[in-house]
Amino acid sequence: MLRRDIAVPLALALAVAAMWAPPLACATAPAGPGTHVTRRQRACGGGHLKKQVVGLGCHSASSKSTPSASSFRTDASGAPMAAPADDLRSEYLQVLLSRRRRDLQVSLSVEHASPVKEPLYQGDGRPLAPSEAMESCPRKEVENFKEKLVEENFYLITESGEQGRVPVLLLRLNDAGPKKKPVIVLLHSSYKCKEWLRPLLEAYASRGYISVAIDSRYHGERASNKTTYIDALKLSWRNGDTMPFIFDTVWDLIKLGDHLSAREDVDPSRIGITGESLGGMHAWFAAFVDTRYSVVVPIIGVQGFRWAIDNNMWQARVNSIKPLFEEARIDLGKSEIDAEVVEKVWDKIAPGMASQFDAPNSVPLIAPRPLLLLNGAEDPRCPIAGFQEAVSRAANAYEEAGSGEKFMFIAEPGVGHRMTVNMVKQASDWFDRFL
Repeated sequence: MLRRDIAVPLALALAVAAMWAPPLACATAPAGPGTHVTRRQRACGGGHLKKQVVGLGCHSASSKSTPSASSFRTDASGAPMAAPADDLRSEYLQVLLSRRRRDLQVSLSVEHASPVKEPLYQGDGRPLAPSEAMESCPRKEVENFKEKLVEENFYLITESGEQGRVPVLLLRLNDAGPKKKPVIVLLHSSYKCKEWLRPLLEAYASRGYISVAIDSRYHGERASNKTTYIDALKLSWRNGDTMPFIFDTVWDLIKLGDHLSAREDVDPSRIGITGESLGGMHAWFAAFVDTRYSVVVPIIGVQGFRWAIDNNMWQARVNSIKPLFEEARIDLGKSEIDAEVVEKVWDKIAPGMASQFDAPNSVPLIAPRPLLLLNGAEDPRCPIAGFQEAVSRAANAYEEAGSGEKFMFIAEPGVGHRMTVNMVKQASDWFDRFL
């Protein structure tokens, strides 16, 4: 494994901006047969990193601090414009802080937890068979692996209230390896939980990583029944005081970064992050805002929310949480869900997700950290046409940073919205190469 040579810590309530040296001339590598691959190879050397740190007080922002869709920067035609890295990260953190009352904030702390014997899966609640893709993750043969495997179950207290207790499952080997190890954070998809990721956690642990999974907001131990997540989405639409779709879990991941960076067994410059579907979205947004996530692999998660609205391609994503949109449709007096309903829901429950913080603006800011985007070429929830602009802008950002070899986009032919054996292998290889 290669050590990351750049890591910019993000303390609790700090927005860190990285702005890189002048553009470097780069070339595009040819795509391999059968698979849509975008990759930029560095064709020249040089360049240096300039850092600018913008401090944000850890407090609740006033309502005026929360960007609305109408307040975002636009060009002459009214299209959203990209903001500098420091501005966009600061604005995103202000959105996260805007729905967190100052009097409810607590110091980050850890509480012991016990292993979960009967994980809660939402939706139809049927028992889930082991994932072939996850089971395929490369493992290292370790003698007496089970005996050497150390499991930690704990709660990370990120704020007051029931949802402020983040259930964490951590696996590592008790071996003669380096005292400080690299970490990979793995994030589950909708309606599942951290225990679902056990095959991946064990596979990465066998290869010397500390592997970590959490329950997303209103999932797993943070759910009380099979409709908890959908109920939370509906409540957010009605009240606008929480952000259960993506954003609140990103807050938890920033706090998880605080915890991991402070651990004696963690190399804080080598924390990777990946996830599937909803987990891929969590990985994308967490890496955009928190530069401590030094190697990033969102799987079937990155998409263009604004593009989907403008091009009438929002149906598959909406159907994944349809009860929320049905309730909004009724409230808005509509006979059917349409683009206006979709846009109003996103603006209410995840402000800026379909405008200021959408993929074309946020994904390029992950540069120059190694970034691998893995999607299915036929994915209706994350149609690849919807984030071509994001891929193009990201490729340019990596060229300008002199890090073209650290970015790749792969769309697997004939694959819809599912994580495949090939995606798991690609992600594993990427972490082994760069983390």
